[in-house]
Amino acid sequence: MRAPRPGEKTGETSMKRIEWLLARKEETVLNVFKLKSMVRENDSLAVLIYGSPDPDAVASAMALREILNQTKPLAKCVFVATEPVVRYQNAEFIREMKVEIQMLDKTDLKEFRLIALVDAQPTFFGEALDGIKPQIVLDHHPCKTIWHASLADVRPNYGALSTIMTEYLLAARVKIPKKLYTALLYGIRSDTTNFERDASLEDIGAYYLNFMRANRQLVRRIELNQIPDRFLKYFDYAYHHKRRYRDRVICFLGAVDSADVCVQVADFFLRVINVFYVVVAGIVKDRIIIVFRGDGYRQDCGAIARKSFGNIGSAGGHRSAARVEIPIETLKTVLDNDLSQEAVDRFLVQRLRRKRHPNTGANGKE
Repeated sequence: MRAPRPGEKTGETSMKRIEWLLARKEETVLNVFKLKSMVRENDSLAVLIYGSPDPDAVASAMALREILNQTKPLAKCVFVATEPVVRYQNAEFIREMKVEIQMLDKTDLKEFRLIALVDAQPTFFGEALDGIKPQIVLDHHPCKTIWHASLADVRPNYGALSTIMTEYLLAARVKIPKKLYTALLYGIRSDTTNFERDASLEDIGAYYLNFMRANRQLVRRIELNQIPDRFLKYFDYAYHHKRRYRDRVICFLGAVDSADVCVQVADFFLRVINVFYVVVAGIVKDRIIIVFRGDGYRQDCGAIARKSFGNIGSAGGHRSAARVEIPIETLKTVLDNDLSQEAVDRFLVQRLRRKRHPNTGANGKE
């Protein structure tokens, strides 16, 4: 690495070096070339997000739109989600980014020539895509089944899709607005939980680059207010109904406003001293949502979720975070229509005990 030129700050040199390293990855360069060749003059693009839009997905959608728009201006571009925005922080973030998101069931995808999935894969959507095959799939979750797309870039070793999209922007040599740097920073920050979850060297480099050029005061303001007042009753319920097994907490909350309730409660319990693994479940409309959180060292949450519940619902995730969705009718069948606190607690404990496999850490212990 060369020494700074006279008058050049060391920080600027570091950023240039990081830019160079992120932009020159062969995989990224080839995919960006393919991506830019896919867009036509006055093209139309629908970017699909699975579930309730989170900062990583929204920032990635913004980055994809920016690349294609600066390649050949788009005549029409929409962001589409399968569920509305629930978490207050995410709603505030989306408002500040001036992004509009419409619901999939209110959108005719046949009006768009290009269909892209960000932070998701085709199989996540089930029948919701109604036979439409996306040409672009960008994600960082492990692949669970085989599917095809003209441009498919899935990197499970990355902590956030926003990191991959930072690479894309740099390789595409497009002008990056400050608002997009801010979105990408928050995307990486939120999806890695400030690097408490799995992350790569690329995540660290992209984070630093976006950090130096983003509106950090805006990110901090969004992060300060996290929990809606109406959620507090669930924390009280969880405290009094949790099951504690040494370093594990398992809790069924009953019917909840949204899946985000389970996420917030699980994240909270993981901060309790000597708790390293948390499973929180709640019923949302016609499904039971089971959220896993762990320290990423003693247990592999994604593997446990798949082994414990993969045969009766959709399950997946990473070492430190995972999620399961089971149709409520399936759960009723398994439990003979008994959805009481005791019955569901017993169901969770038995499933986790039966399927749990030790995962050795650096010291050879579980």
